[in-house]
Amino acid sequence: MAKSKQNDGYQRGVYGALRTLMHFIVAVQFTYAVYYDFTYVHFPPGMMRPGGEFGGKLKYLTVWDAILQALYFTICLLNDFIGTNEVAPKRMPLIRKVKDYMLAAFAFPVALNVGVTFWTLMAIDRELVFPKALDAVFPGWLNHVMHTNIVIFMVIEICTSFRQYPTRKAGLTGLGIFMASYLGWLHVVRHFGGIWVYPVLDVLNLPQRVVFFAVSLGFCVGLYLLGEFFNNLIWTKELKQLRTATSAGAASKKTK
Repeated sequence: MAKSKQNDGYQRGVYGALRTLMHFIVAVQFTYAVYYDFTYVHFPPGMMRPGGEFGGKLKYLTVWDAILQALYFTICLLNDFIGTNEVAPKRMPLIRKVKDYMLAAFAFPVALNVGVTFWTLMAIDRELVFPKALDAVFPGWLNHVMHTNIVIFMVIEICTSFRQYPTRKAGLTGLGIFMASYLGWLHVVRHFGGIWVYPVLDVLNLPQRVVFFAVSLGFCVGLYLLGEFFNNLIWTKELKQLRTATSAGAASKKTK
């Protein structure tokens, strides 16, 4: 019993209040970033590639991810008030189940994919992912919210909020559906808009693009496994507590 109180102490008091404040700040930040991007960031006609208007800003995985992060941290905030952050609650609220699954399957791997891929390509040749001409219309602070803060706050979140990862099959299925949907959307934009969303795809031939997409999907799977490992490493004691509580509950039901 003492161990349970000790572990759940991380979910209450000053620690819990600071985590709730963090969820509020991050939810507002990403919501405002999406609003600002759609409302105030407009590319002059001369900077648009022919066909680039098809799909609007929703062509970009960065925007998908920003919306995902805003939704995820809003759910985290709601869970702080109407759900629970306990390690082993007697009854797991639906919003907590949704929150835990979203981080594992979508929020963590997609955020790290966007952040790592963007800054890697920027270091190699920024014209392939974020041409210098865009600096005039896309504020630096927004660039960092979209491509840097997503990684920082995901790492903070996984370190400060306990969760049990779903089964690997369930988690990877969700991630696979998400990424397959976006890859399909890329080809829809290519078909109807006549352009590849990212200039890097213009310099690749068909076999190279197939390899690029396969590596991207493999990278996402690797990030999922990284998140699972990271989570299990940080919350080893709490996961052991949860397994013990689950086993005790199952044994109690059998006895009855």
